[in-house]
Formats: sequence, structure tokens, C-alpha cells
Amino acid sequence: MQNFKWQRIVLKVGSALIAPEQNGCSSRYLLTIAQFIVRCRAQGIEVILVSSGSVAAGSHLFPEDKPRSVALKKAMAAAGQMEMMATWDRFFDFPSAQILLTHGDLRDRERYTSVRDTIFTLLDHGVLPVINENDTVTTDDLKVGDNDNLSAMVAAAADADALMIFSDVDGLYDKNPNLHTDAVLLPEISEIDESIYAMAGCATSAVGTGGMKTKIEAAEKATSHGITTFILNGFKEQTFNLLLEGKNPGTIFLPYEKPMQEAVHWRTHTASEQGEVIVEGDFSEPLDENAEQINPQGIIEVRGEFSVGDTILVRSDDGTKLAKARANYSSCLLNFIAENETSEFSDEAQDSIGPIISDEDIAVLEKS
Repeated sequence: MQNFKWQRIVLKVGSALIAPEQNGCSSRYLLTIAQFIVRCRAQGIEVILVSSGSVAAGSHLFPEDKPRSVALKKAMAAAGQMEMMATWDRFFDFPSAQILLTHGDLRDRERYTSVRDTIFTLLDHGVLPVINENDTVTTDDLKVGDNDNLSAMVAAAADADALMIFSDVDGLYDKNPNLHTDAVLLPEISEIDESIYAMAGCATSAVGTGGMKTKIEAAEKATSHGITTFILNGFKEQTFNLLLEGKNPGTIFLPYEKPMQEAVHWRTHTASEQGEVIVEGDFSEPLDENAEQINPQGIIEVRGEFSVGDTILVRSDDGTKLAKARANYSSCLLNFIAENETSEFSDEAQDSIGPIISDEDIAVLEKS
């Protein structure tokens, strides 16, 4: 790759490319993608594949009755995952490995670290990691929900240089190209803001679960970690040839000049808050340097149930999101303090209980 100096890339392949007819896996588009992977590896670039499509691949094995129950979709995912892995594996003369994840695996710091270690070990031994969400066992509170965002989380976990999201669209347009003939493809995005999200529109694929919005979300997650991100058309062979020539065939999202540190990025974009604490006070000073501002005496309300060590969201009394951080105390104790703020216990607690969160384990959020 002439203009792209990548050592490790993550490819996200959508369901429409895996099973375009929803009648099992098809090699129609996958063969070209597989050849791209082979050529990248031949140039010394490590590749991680995030592959959607287990439900689409397995749907033909079950009745076509609709609406489909959750249990039926899980069964489709279980059967389709086997077919999908077998399809990918037959394209390669090197080993591949399956990693099935839920959001629960990623939002728990210890399990997240374990996932990182596994990916790095596979890459060190020349094995291609093939990653998908574990649709067969995941529940609403444990699922990421789409592989666009999952691929961004994986790219961050793997310290990738680039994330390539392949779908059935050429990239991001200034308006929906299916509805507007004058829609213009945007080749480069330097900053993701509300105007970029406004261009996202709706999903264009009848097969996958993600639309352009989830791709923008993924790009925001990845670029904030210093990862160059592409939205590309995986149906066109020219896409892969141009990438290998060092050219951009779709939309490129430029990475942050000052990326978030790994732990802060994980806390911000991967860990999900288990509860919220509403506090009062003047928060003019940066919280990452003055977390002691968030003390039990300023608690207005505690929402949800959480334990010591869980990630919580801290808001000011005007609704502003202040930070996501590791909780130093459980919701039970903080509720007790908040409900007894005028009692004698409150005076004793003021001397014996420290800040709600630690300035060593905090992700300060932009005011929103």
C-alpha cells in the first residue's frame, strides 16, 4: 500500500455481502474480500475480520414464517455461524479462529483485557481472527446490536491502524442517494459532528441490522482512538484494487490528532454505565484533575443499581453529562447517604467517605 502505512487493520463485512440472497453463504462477493485479505497479509499487514451474517446465512434452514421469534433468530445464528466460518475458512491456506463476543465481554475490564490478549496471540501466530457478536446467547442488556459498532470496539481493543467498513454503499453522501439523484459522495471527513449524523439517513440494506448511522457511530469511536476509518462498497472489486494502490475509493474519516488513551477510550466508548449519580456543584475545573469535587455530600439522586468498580455516569443537576468513571461506592451506600443527608450520619460520613469516583479511572465527557 503506497500511501497507507498500516500494520494492522480491521475489516467489517456486512450481512448483504455474506448472504445477499438470504439463502446461505455466497462466494459471489466474499472471494474478492478473501483475496484482499490474502494480499494484505502478503504485504505484512495483520488483518482482523469482523463478519456479520450468521442469521442471514442460517435463515434458509428454518421456516419462513414471519414475524420470527427471538428463539428462532438465535437458532438461525447458531446454524449460520457454522456455515459462515466454513465459508471463510475454505478461502484461505492459513488458519483462522472464531471469536464470538457480547457487549458483556467488552464492557467488563478484565474480560476486555482477555479479549485483547487473545487477539494479539492469534496475530502473533499468523492466525486470522474472525469475530462476530454471539447472537445465540446474547440478551438485550448484553448485546452491542450491530457489527459496525462492534468492529470499532474491536479495532480499539486491537490497537488497529485502520477500520474498513464494507457494505452495499459507496460511502457517506450529503443526502440519501436512493432518494436524491444529486447526492454527492463525501470523500473525506475530518470531524464528526451533528451535521455528519444528519446526513446518515436510514439503512439501505434489507439484510443487515445496521444503517449509515451505526457506521458514523463506529467511525466516531474508532477515530477518537487514532484509527483511520473507511466506509466502502464491498460489492465492487475496484474498491479493493484502489485500496491496494493506496487510494481512497469511498469515504475516509481522519483520526483525532490527539487520540484518547486506551483506558479512557474504553471507559468512554465501550464500557456501559450501570447507573447514574446526579450531583450539584460548580464544575468549572477539569474533573480528571479534580474528581474530589464529586463527593457524597453533593448527591441529589442515585439511579440504577451498581457495585463498587462498576462504570457509572455522573451528571450535574442541570442534566449535563460530566463523566463516566469507576464507582468507588455502591448505589446502596450512596442512596443511604443521599436519603440521610440531614442526619448525624451525614456529618460522620463527610469525614470518613471520600470522592464517589477516582481521578485515576475517569473519562471526562463533553458537555451535552
